[in-house]
Amino acid sequence: MKNRFSRAPTAALPLAILVSSLSHAQTTPAPDLPEVVVTATRSDTRADILLSDVVVIEAEAIRQASGRSLSELLTRTAGLQMSSNGGLGKQSGLFVRGTETRHVLLLIDGVRYGSSTSGAASWDNIPLSAIERIEVLKGPASALYGSDAVGGVVQVFTRRGEPGFHPSASVTLGSYGHRGANAGLSGGSETFTYSLNAGTVRETGFSATNPDVSFGGHNPDNDRFDQDTGSASMRWKLAPGWTTDAQFTQASGSSGFDRGPGDFDVHSDAVTRVLGWGLERQWSPQARTQLRLSRSDDRSTSFEELSTSRFDTAQTQLTLQNDWKTPLGNAIVGFDAVKESVDSTQAYAVNSRTTRALFAGLQGEAGRHLWQANLRRDENSQFGGATTGVASYGFQLTPHWRPHLAYGTSFKTPSFNTLYWVSPFFVGNPSTQPERGKNREFGLTYNRDAHEVKLTRFDNRVRGFITTQPVVENVPQARIEGWSLVYAASAGAWSWSTQLELLDARNLANGRKLQRRADKTLTASLDHQLGAWTWGASLLAMSGRFDDAANTVALAGFATLDLHTQYRLDPNWSLNLRLNNLADKAYETARGYNQPGRAAYVTVDWRPQR
Repeated sequence: MKNRFSRAPTAALPLAILVSSLSHAQTTPAPDLPEVVVTATRSDTRADILLSDVVVIEAEAIRQASGRSLSELLTRTAGLQMSSNGGLGKQSGLFVRGTETRHVLLLIDGVRYGSSTSGAASWDNIPLSAIERIEVLKGPASALYGSDAVGGVVQVFTRRGEPGFHPSASVTLGSYGHRGANAGLSGGSETFTYSLNAGTVRETGFSATNPDVSFGGHNPDNDRFDQDTGSASMRWKLAPGWTTDAQFTQASGSSGFDRGPGDFDVHSDAVTRVLGWGLERQWSPQARTQLRLSRSDDRSTSFEELSTSRFDTAQTQLTLQNDWKTPLGNAIVGFDAVKESVDSTQAYAVNSRTTRALFAGLQGEAGRHLWQANLRRDENSQFGGATTGVASYGFQLTPHWRPHLAYGTSFKTPSFNTLYWVSPFFVGNPSTQPERGKNREFGLTYNRDAHEVKLTRFDNRVRGFITTQPVVENVPQARIEGWSLVYAASAGAWSWSTQLELLDARNLANGRKLQRRADKTLTASLDHQLGAWTWGASLLAMSGRFDDAANTVALAGFATLDLHTQYRLDPNWSLNLRLNNLADKAYETARGYNQPGRAAYVTVDWRPQR
């Protein structure tokens, strides 16, 4: 029997949980300073007046994710779904509100990053050790950032300097032969700051595949992962009102994978590189202009016994943006230009394209009214023009309750592989057209003291949805709808959060489920601090889903529990212990590919108090 999406029970369940959560709430004083986020509006905005669904992952949560990849961290802390072809460093994908991996835009310090050949971000080679903060924007954002942001945006912020002198270092040992070390140095003055960081990871790993794998063959050997990373940044106040900054991040990884039995070391080498330079003119407290020039490189080379394949893609970006405060709110207007270039052992009929765009936006509040509106026009050298927009309105019913409505459009250009790839297993289709989405959203937010509850109903319809099974084509429409419920709170030394997503993602041409999406996803965490000790637990539970577009291969649901604790030896030293997958649950997020079993990690961290 098919597990169909029942709208009436689905609607009732989040509301019931919402009422139950509020009835048991205990209140504590709220922080004095509201959190500020950037991704949802392209400018610094208080989180408490945003109408978007944004999740922020701070540095402490990132440091606690020993042995995890970026995609695993986002799955467990931001409520996203993941598919992974094995362990650390292996190919993975992320689904935001049930959209495709190619529908998620990854920004690193504001720079677009991903593969123009695969059409998706390369999540597997982004080092957690270089990340200071992550913002996850759920919902279409093409009106802000152009192509790719059909389902949402993940923005990674690398470490930045602060005045003073701040060294740091850490060493991690763990299961599967995991060894990692990181060192950093930051500092400066009121006019000049800098940050330098380096890290390395070595892991023996485990077999990425099992006998059920359908492509490539199974070899029960351990599939290793090695990675070296480095990052640097600086910010300099040139003169009153003038500031320049620059940043650089690079990660070089090598990961083993299976291509059947044999002694040859089948592996892939990947290089992630992001460079950016900016110049800012602060005209007044109400107005500023930013000019940014940046480049990202995604390079991958696969070494097999009889062949070597190479894919080098680059995105060069120029952005000019003006922000100013008006009586109607914070306004932005700007220009984007992006050139994508491909150099590969695979022959492509076209190996570069350019997109130029104009964008504008307005976000503000007055009395009990809140709003945001954005409009963008993109001109692509291959596919012509695309106009996208988003409009949101919220009303503060009471000091604690706020409903909102939103409507947004999006688009996604086909990748070079989708258009031109030719192999015995996959043939591209040069007639493939861009996907275009329309999303409707309703939300209700409750906020009181240290408690926040967000209930969101979303309905995203993607016209010309690109499928690759059994052939590459644009199907008429896919519909991705569902509910999400988030509750986060703290009381004294305790803090906790839970996220529930109920999803129905279908190809409307045949009524089948989109592959590798679970109908139900639940994450929960609990943390407590007692003197020098901090401890916590986190739960991830997912229902079953289908591995293929035909809905003939099922993946079982699963639940995993992680534990972590930290002991502060003195103000500068801490000892961190983590136990992932406590029950040693065997599960798959992609058919034939193993996921880590029970794994323990210990980290010694030296971070002098500032």
